[in-house]
Amino acid sequence: MDTTQGPVDWELAVRVAGRLAAPGPVADRAELTALVDELRDAAGRAAEHAAAITGLAALDGTPPGRVSTVLVVDRPRWAQANAEVFAAMTGPLAGTTPSSATRSAAALQVGGVLALLSGKVLGQFDPFTSADGRGRLLLVAPNVLHHERRLRVDPSDFRLWVALHEQTHALQFAAAPWLAGHLRSRAAELMTDLVADRSLVPRVGELVQAVARAVTGGTEDGIGVLDLLSRRQRTVFEEVGAVMALLEGHADVAMDEVGPGVVPSVRTIRRAFEARRDEAASARGVDRVLRRLLGLDAKLAQYRDGAAFVRAVRKVVGRDGLNAVWSSVDHLPSPAEIADPRAWVRRVHG
Repeated sequence: MDTTQGPVDWELAVRVAGRLAAPGPVADRAELTALVDELRDAAGRAAEHAAAITGLAALDGTPPGRVSTVLVVDRPRWAQANAEVFAAMTGPLAGTTPSSATRSAAALQVGGVLALLSGKVLGQFDPFTSADGRGRLLLVAPNVLHHERRLRVDPSDFRLWVALHEQTHALQFAAAPWLAGHLRSRAAELMTDLVADRSLVPRVGELVQAVARAVTGGTEDGIGVLDLLSRRQRTVFEEVGAVMALLEGHADVAMDEVGPGVVPSVRTIRRAFEARRDEAASARGVDRVLRRLLGLDAKLAQYRDGAAFVRAVRKVVGRDGLNAVWSSVDHLPSPAEIADPRAWVRRVHG
């Protein structure tokens, strides 16, 4: 990661995130070792199950279990990985390095956001930074442990359930190897446009968060960034959001459809997980401010809108009909089609 170029001192952002990240739940060494080992094992098993459920396969014939590199990480390491993603996705800003003070200020802002998010993410698939062409599948061990305790669900079932979601993402990008490049190019287009708009330069930290997170699984609506975008900029941002809704919704459907034969308590886990999501979404006071700051309410809507799209399309044209979405960039749904799945079916299937 080049820390000398671009709008953010990424090395400083990583240090800030590492210092500010909340400690994970207390567990003895034996429990933590077992957790890490089981998460790695679950990720391996989940790949085959996700392939069977979705009907997806790597375009180059890579077996499902090899389409991703599995990393079990703690919160600081997750923050570091995402700083690397952010740096890669904001490459168009590398040639416009601002002052050291501005870069440091942006690093403090981005590092603070990464620290907050590091305690909330269970897993993530990163298709943007891997040198070997396989994406990195990150499973955040302390967060998995915290949630399974909080939800009072079967730990082994929960770990496999989480891994199913992330391995579905790995299969999506393996089945559509053009997809990572498409998202990267859309981010580059938006970033280049933002660089030309000098009125936005003072809020560079916020812009980096907004654009990078739009293409790594989140949306940003809590700090006024979207209000600063032009109509064309907002259009690009919303198009990326529609793709992310598809990716997240599809993975959410897959992790439930594995069924009790693979994850015996899958229905109990989903009920508990959705109840927890709803409880968090209804938070007030400081928690509510943080949810808006981090875009978590928009993220929740993204999961649910995307899942509704996937289910509606499959009801009309089946699983293979839905999988046409991975065949071409032209088959990706627009924001309007996420809200109106039959419009996508008419356009793609006639």
